[in-house]
Amino acid sequence: MSDFYALLGVTREATEVEIKKSYRKLAMEYHPDRNSAPESEARFKEITEAYEVLRDPQKRAAYDRYGRAGVGAGGGGFGFHQVDLTEALNIFMRDFGGMGGFESIFGGGRSRQDARRGQDVRVTVKLSLAEVATGVKKTVKLKSVDRCSSCSGSGAKPGTKPATCSACGGSGEVRRAARSMFGQFVSVSPCPTCAGEGTVISQPCEVCRGEGRVRADKSVTVEIPAGVSTNNYLTLRGQGAAGSRNGPNGDLLVMLDIRQDDRFERHGDDLIFDLSLSFSQAALGGEFAVPTPYGEEKIKLPAGTQPETTLRLKQRGLPVLGQNAKGDLLIRVHIWTPERITDEQEQLFRELAKLEGEAPKRSPGFWSKLKEALGA
Repeated sequence: MSDFYALLGVTREATEVEIKKSYRKLAMEYHPDRNSAPESEARFKEITEAYEVLRDPQKRAAYDRYGRAGVGAGGGGFGFHQVDLTEALNIFMRDFGGMGGFESIFGGGRSRQDARRGQDVRVTVKLSLAEVATGVKKTVKLKSVDRCSSCSGSGAKPGTKPATCSACGGSGEVRRAARSMFGQFVSVSPCPTCAGEGTVISQPCEVCRGEGRVRADKSVTVEIPAGVSTNNYLTLRGQGAAGSRNGPNGDLLVMLDIRQDDRFERHGDDLIFDLSLSFSQAALGGEFAVPTPYGEEKIKLPAGTQPETTLRLKQRGLPVLGQNAKGDLLIRVHIWTPERITDEQEQLFRELAKLEGEAPKRSPGFWSKLKEALGA
């Protein structure tokens, strides 16, 4: 599979403007309406897929880190998938349809569909750290608009049909020829009679009043992959608001908000847990229970464990998004001192003080150890 940057002919440091400019040039070259070569359609879809990833900062960051696994639906990344020709054409018209007279080059049919496209719907889903660790299915409830069942989305009264616009002949656009000192040119604009739709409705549906859609509540199941972070989002194609008069549905954008787990500090895919020990526990060592995102585990500490000791539990952190790997759980040891002691405790400490030897040599500080453990 080709690298997305190579497909667009840009470097990995390319700016958003450079990416858009390169895509526009290639899209004009390989657009199926301009290039009849057998391989042009496949090429057009490839460069559009690359553009759709690299134009989005979050998708681009995931691609830079994990490759296609970071943005592919199969790998759990952002709900992206290989685009088909219809999607590729819609993406092209979405970003360039109003520039440079592209409608007059490629025709207005697809832009009319895009004009009737429903709105994207944005929802936020809250997740616990345990759900991030395993992945989860969530059902979200939406208040949106859905296709009118009375008229099947056409907007016309049941038993009737929208009529072809007599002003534009169903093309949805009007063309006007004019001459100038540079020669003849043709301007193309939406038909004022049908508002660019190509059809007119003489008898609107009484339920939706000709819109072809009505307000509705619906539930959508979202499969959230393991390893996501706050501000990641998933795109569910066609799960947003219904388009007017059988226009395509918008998308559902699922924003993710990870609730803080007070037990851990998260550093990417690694987690840090603070284990507090009393002086006697650190001195004697032993077996201690520590939490992980997958349940409680036992660890053994040697006698004489020092403050700022850092232990690592391999593969007990969070999954790496889009990969079959996990981060680590780092356990940092803290020694706590009682703020108040009883007379009996004081007597024992005084006896102990008589038997204590020299302080051990100072070891590297905790943050130095932590940086080393994290590979910094």
